[in-house]
Amino acid sequence: MGTALIYLLVVVAVAAVVFVLAAAVFGRGEELAPLAPGATPTRLPAGEISGRDVRELRFQQAVRGYRMAEVDWVLERLAEELDRVGADREALRARIAELEERAPAGGPHRTDDGR
Repeated sequence: MGTALIYLLVVVAVAAVVFVLAAAVFGRGEELAPLAPGATPTRLPAGEISGRDVRELRFQQAVRGYRMAEVDWVLERLAEELDRVGADREALRARIAELEERAPAGGPHRTDDGR
């Protein structure tokens, strides 16, 4: 009977240690407090976002965070896409300016009867 009680106490002690270690590593199930309206955990410009802005993003490191390599890969991919879209936008603006320069000053030709 005494041996069974010792085994039971050892099992309970080991379970308590495992529980305490798991709670320390993984937390106790609490949720993060919500951010204030309009707040952001990172810094981004209020206007247009460029690839450089994305490349300069840095996140706080935490024990239970994301894999840094995956976050870096996604940020690089987004930065490349933003750079491509920005270059396309500038090329289109230049093309619009070129076409506006070629267009007649008075717009489309109209006849005297309004057509």
